[in-house]
Amino acid sequence: MSESVMIYDTTLRDGAQSEGVAFSPEDALEVLKKLDEFGIDFVEGGWPGSSPKVDEFFKMTEELELKHSRLTAFGSTCKPGTAPEEDNNLKSLAACPVEWCCIFGKSWDFQVANALCIPLEDNLALIRNSVRFLKDSGKRVMFDAEHFFAGYLSNKDYALKTLKAAVDGGAEWLVLCDTNGGAMTEDVACAVEDVLLTFGVPIGVHCHNDADLAVANSLAAVDRGATMVQGTINGIGERCGNANLCSVMANLELKLEYELNIKDLRQLTALSTFISETANLAPNPSLPYVGEKAFAHKGGIHVSAIAKDPRTYEHIEPELVGNKRRILISDMAGRASISEKLKDFGIDIGSEESLAISNRIKALEAQGYMFEGADASFELLVRRFKGELESPFKVTGFRVFIDNIGDKLTSEASVKVIDSDGNDEHTAANGDGPVNALDNALRKALSRLFPVTDRIRLIDYKVRVLDGKSATAASVRVLIRSTDGKNSWTTVGVSENVIEASLYALVDSIEYAIYKNK
Repeated sequence: MSESVMIYDTTLRDGAQSEGVAFSPEDALEVLKKLDEFGIDFVEGGWPGSSPKVDEFFKMTEELELKHSRLTAFGSTCKPGTAPEEDNNLKSLAACPVEWCCIFGKSWDFQVANALCIPLEDNLALIRNSVRFLKDSGKRVMFDAEHFFAGYLSNKDYALKTLKAAVDGGAEWLVLCDTNGGAMTEDVACAVEDVLLTFGVPIGVHCHNDADLAVANSLAAVDRGATMVQGTINGIGERCGNANLCSVMANLELKLEYELNIKDLRQLTALSTFISETANLAPNPSLPYVGEKAFAHKGGIHVSAIAKDPRTYEHIEPELVGNKRRILISDMAGRASISEKLKDFGIDIGSEESLAISNRIKALEAQGYMFEGADASFELLVRRFKGELESPFKVTGFRVFIDNIGDKLTSEASVKVIDSDGNDEHTAANGDGPVNALDNALRKALSRLFPVTDRIRLIDYKVRVLDGKSATAASVRVLIRSTDGKNSWTTVGVSENVIEASLYALVDSIEYAIYKNK
């Protein structure tokens, strides 16, 4: 196809309504720059006048020269009984230093009667007059028809009248919204087609994901003629979120061959990660296209086929969206999985070695180990097995003390270590909890022997109880993620004692850093 589709990002407004998400003005500015660099057509910056942070953000953008994106301000029609020129919301929009404004109004007769509590004709006047006010103020206006698909099913004639009111006021885009996120795909498709036959202005669509159909509904709308999709990066948003633009863009360009103004879709995964980090959200590993699991393979039969031709179990090349293939190592892994995984580490092994390693992994996983997310421990295991690596140090003893001083618990750990040359160290350190104290003591003891340990710090710590039926006597698995400021890696430890399991993971983490440093 050669049709062009516009992408409208509302991460900074609708996405910020997601639970636990808040963008500072500085955060919002960086997000805007990143979206502009990526090639997003419209970026919705927020609702002027809604908070000092939003107003500060718009003020910060006045000197910013965007290369591609058109920054858009969001708001609503004027309040019932208030003239547009007296409405604070519309006055803030008119004063905002942007060319485009997007305002929403009611298009469902139920909402007009039960939320606005005004006659249906009065709502039409609100829409028409609000759009006209902004047009007369020099703005270009989009109209978001709130609850449009519900309104279309309830009272088609009235829903269409709300769109006509917006067009009569001067709206340049009509955006049909599935505000409650419950519309079915065929209903969306039929409504979009009807609207396009009725009005001579371009149509956009704004879908929420409460029925898990936001992406499907957005694609169906484009198929029937919509030329704009509104959504958020990673689908973040209120309740179940918005249409995930990462999936929308990848599907439109790679699968349906629509033209987008995106500069390089290979930056999609990086954009997804950036937004997650800026929003202070853990990246969702299960996201299609951009998630860490999107191209992860675990079953031995799958991996064997992937080694012959990736198309056997991958619908696109991961590199097209900036992602990468991952081979997971578990008790389901066969020799093909082991061999493919070791290629990532530059390790070649024979058939007998791969079988022996596979058996060793299955035996360890029977004890509770898991190497799917602990690549560093897996690489160390293989190199030790092949005789390429000897432990550079050994922990010969440790103690952990927990004292209750007043109303505060304090932790102290002491560690004895010896390196391969017979040099030993015995030291102690305090910490915020027993594991942190043990980590501090271990790195303090090794600092003189292995200076690289000074650069290591923990960035994540997870504990999983392996058999809940055993209660407090259950074995636990500890996963530790560490970094040296440039690279990060994950290690694993298992024991019936959480402190001992943590020590195993810590030792692997430090050994891995020492090995990589050499």
